[in-house]
Amino acid sequence: MSAFGFISDKLEIKFLILYIAARVVGPVPFEVLQELSMCDAGVDYFGFSECLADLVRTEHLTVDKNGLYAITDKGRRNSAVCESSLPYSVRMQVEQNLVSHNEQLKRKALVGAAVEPREKGGYEVTLSLSDELDDLMNLRLLVTRQDMALDLQNRFRSGAEELYSKILAVLYGGNP
Repeated sequence: MSAFGFISDKLEIKFLILYIAARVVGPVPFEVLQELSMCDAGVDYFGFSECLADLVRTEHLTVDKNGLYAITDKGRRNSAVCESSLPYSVRMQVEQNLVSHNEQLKRKALVGAAVEPREKGGYEVTLSLSDELDDLMNLRLLVTRQDMALDLQNRFRSGAEELYSKILAVLYGGNP
């Protein structure tokens, strides 16, 4: 462990991981937990990895078949009890880092794009956009090539809101 960080031992790293896992808006991959946990010089990769494995083993966290980590009720209870043990500056840094990450996770959950091959040939691209209450748009397109389908999927994911606005403008007789 680094002598310059506020986090000084593995127990504090576990508290930090639980603190983060309790505040992310959904299950996250290893890399995201790692990135969010590296907010203090006292946390290194090996200590983080070991502590994360311990938290899964003790059922404070779960990891699904896709490698996404989520906090359990046990982890949430222990996090609430122990969070005040984390230095205030570390908690504030985590909160700041979580703002942008949680916004990205929320957007990803609201923008859907999938590609499926069709038995008759070609590919079906399904695009959807939701707000937090309801579906705003569901669109299915047929394209002939997989590379086209994947390109449409990627373009939609990066600009779904803009495309939705353009479709509304065209349907209402305006220019996109």
